[in-house]
Amino acid sequence: MSMGIAFDIGTSGFRVQLVDLSTKKVLRTAITLRHPLPGANVMDHLNFAIKVSEDIAHKLMIDAFERILDQMNINRDRIEKIAICGNPIQLSLFEGISIKDLAYADPKYLEAEKIETQSRNAKVISSQDVGIKGMDADIFIPPAIKHEIGADALAMMLKSNFLDNKEISLVTDYGTNAEMALKVGDKIFTGSAASGPALEGQEVSCGMLASPGAISDIVLDFGWHTLVLDQNMLPQSVRVLDLWKEEFRGKKLSNVEAIGITGTGVVSVIYAGLETGVIELPYIYTKTGRLKLDENIFFTEDDLKEAGKAIGAIRAGHLTLAQEAGINLEEVKTMYMCGASGTYVDAMKSRKIGLIPPTIEKVYQVGNTSLLLAYDVLVGNYSLEELQKLADKIRSKHIMFATSKIFTDIYVQELAYWEQGMSLEKYNQMLALKNIQPLPNVKGDLQINKIVKRDIPDIGEELKVIDHIGVELFAEFENCQGCAKCERVCPERALKVEEIGEGYFKIRILSERCNGEACLKCQSSCPYKVFKFEKLTESLDR
Repeated sequence: MSMGIAFDIGTSGFRVQLVDLSTKKVLRTAITLRHPLPGANVMDHLNFAIKVSEDIAHKLMIDAFERILDQMNINRDRIEKIAICGNPIQLSLFEGISIKDLAYADPKYLEAEKIETQSRNAKVISSQDVGIKGMDADIFIPPAIKHEIGADALAMMLKSNFLDNKEISLVTDYGTNAEMALKVGDKIFTGSAASGPALEGQEVSCGMLASPGAISDIVLDFGWHTLVLDQNMLPQSVRVLDLWKEEFRGKKLSNVEAIGITGTGVVSVIYAGLETGVIELPYIYTKTGRLKLDENIFFTEDDLKEAGKAIGAIRAGHLTLAQEAGINLEEVKTMYMCGASGTYVDAMKSRKIGLIPPTIEKVYQVGNTSLLLAYDVLVGNYSLEELQKLADKIRSKHIMFATSKIFTDIYVQELAYWEQGMSLEKYNQMLALKNIQPLPNVKGDLQINKIVKRDIPDIGEELKVIDHIGVELFAEFENCQGCAKCERVCPERALKVEEIGEGYFKIRILSERCNGEACLKCQSSCPYKVFKFEKLTESLDR
C-alpha cells in the first residue's frame, strides 16, 4: 500500500493525516493540543528561534513530528510522500532554512546585516534532508505568494473560493496568527494580526483547542445551553445554565463530558453575556465575577480581556485593510471564515461582537484550508507547478500591522473598548480625529453557508487527540544552587530542577508547555541570576 502524510503546521498545534495514496482515502487523523516551540503565538516562536537557536527550533519541530507519527502507529519506512502547509515561519523552521528575513521588516537593516531573503517558492525536498529519522520520502511544500504571505494564505484564498468571487470580499483564518485578505477587483490586500491564542481556546483559564470535550457554543433558549464537541467533533447539547444563580437547570442532556472551552465557545459566551446583561464591558456581573459553564469550567474577567484583545486585533485588521484599499468597510458584503474557530463559531454572533464586519451579508464557513491544500497536493489534485503559477499571478499588497500607524490607531481604541468599556460612539469619534473611517453599525440580514460540518471534514477511521508531545529541553547553569524557585514560579508547570551530582543540577523544560519569551518568570525569579533562558536549549535530548 502506497502511503502519504498531509501535514498542517499550525501556530497552536499540528494536524496530521495518514492517507492511502492509491485510493486517496484518509485513514487516520491526529491533532495536537500544543505546539512544540515555547510560546503561545508566532511571534513567540520567531523570538525563540532568533534569540535562542534556529537549529534548536528546527530540531524541536522535527522531533515533535516524529513523535506524532509514533503515537499514530505509523511505520515511517512505508511513507513515500509528505505534503506540508503552514505560515512562512513555521514552514521555514520545519524545513531548516533561516527566518531572519521574516523577523526584520526594515530593508535597510536586512542589507546592513547582510541577511539574505530566502526562496519560498514551491519545492520538493527529502525527508532525510530535514532530519526525519527512519524515512525516505519526498516532502512537497506549496509556494508563498510573497515571502511574508505564505502557503497557508494561498490555501485560505484558493480553498475558500475567495479568488473566484468578483465582489469585494474578505477572507480570514481565525487562529493565533489571523491571516486575512481583502479582494477589491483584481487587487488583494493582505495582513496578519497576531491576535493571540484566545480564539483557539488558549490563554484562557479553562481553554483548550477544538477537540472532543470542548464547549464550542452557547445557545440562548430559556437559559444558556452549552454545546460540547463529541468524539466525532460534532457539537452536542449538554447543559442548561442559569448564569445569574450560577447553577444548572435539570439533568445533563447528553453523556458528552465537557473538559474545557474552545475559542468558538469563548465567542458565544461573550455574545450571550452582552445580550443578557451578564457582561457589561469590562465586567462580569455575577456574585463571583465569573461565569460557571460546567463543573470546574469557568470564564473570568481576565479571560474576557484576553479574548477582547484577540477580537479587537481582528476587527482592527479588517478596518485597516479597508482603509488601505481606499474603500468603506460597508462595501464588503462577503466573508469567508477559515480554520477551526472560523468553522465552529456562530457567524451571527461573530458579526455582533466584531469578528466579522458589521454589514457583511453572506458568510461561508469553509474549514481548515491549510490541511485541505496539503491533502490536495499529496494526492495530486494540485501540482506544485500549478500552485506556483497561481501564486505568481496574484497581485497583492501586504500591510505590516506591526508597523502600520492606521492599525495602531484603531487597536488603541479596541483596547479602550474591551478593557475600559469605551462606547462605540466615542470609539468612532476618536477614529475621526485620526482621519480613519468609522466602524459601521450592525445592520441587514446575514446569509450563513456552512460548507463543512467539521474543520477537518474527513478524519478517516480514527481521530487521535495528542495532549502531550513529549519534547523536552535541558541545560546546566554554572553556580546553580538547586533552590528550585524557577520551578515553583512556572505558571505552566513546565520546568523541573534535577540534581545530577553533588552540587550539580540540571534544568528540564517541557517545551510545549513553556510560554517562552512572553513569560520568563523562571529567569527573572532566579535569586543567583544564573538562569539564562537563551542557554536553556544548548542541548536537545531525545
